Parts: sequence; C-alpha cells; structure tokens
Amino acid sequence: MYPEHIRKIKFIDKENDTELIFLTNNFSLPPDTIAALYKDRWEIELFFKWIKQHLRIKSFYGTSVNAVKTQIWVAISIYVLVAIIKKKLEFTESLYTILQIFSINLFNKVFINQLLNNKEN
Repeated sequence: MYPEHIRKIKFIDKENDTELIFLTNNFSLPPDTIAALYKDRWEIELFFKWIKQHLRIKSFYGTSVNAVKTQIWVAISIYVLVAIIKKKLEFTESLYTILQIFSINLFNKVFINQLLNNKEN
C-alpha cells in the first residue's frame, strides 16, 4: 500500500501517562529523537493555529521566508500594542473587540481613549 517501508514507533509520554504511536520512513534516528521531532512539529502546528485565531492572518501575502516572518512580526507587534492599550486604559472588552473598533475607525482622527470609551461604536 505504501511506496516505501514505514517504521512504527511506540512512545510512552510519562508526563501525560499516554501512549503515542508515530509512523516514519526514517530508520536511522532513535525512537526518542523521532518522538521529539513530532513533538516539535506539533508545537509549530499549535503556533500557527494561535496565529490564525488571534492575529487574524488568514493567508500570507508573500511566499518567501522573509515575507512570512515580516507579516507574522507585524501582526504580533499590533497584538502586543493593542494588549498594552487595553491594560493602560483598563478596557474590559476583548482584544478582538478593540481590533474591531480600530478597524471600523481606521481613518477617524480620534484619540484612542476617546474611541474606546465611546459607547456608540
């Protein structure tokens, strides 16, 4: 069924007391290394899921490594700035709500504290 041989690795996660099974075509690395690689890959997947959920990046404008990194750093910078604004102004609404208010009022010349304290937004 598979074009090449596949190696099945069983790994016991002692922290969570679970048994994990990995399939790989790498026969040269030890099982612990394969499990660590899958764990790292999972962390990357969770990072991109977080980016999609919180930074509102649905697709990347460029395909080069530099373009992707730049877009992620810009989005993270905006997220952090909005979080700082929320804390400084003691705004109770979510970061998502603040971003929505900002996007609606993008070209209005209004102070941020007035914009967020205005109940008519």
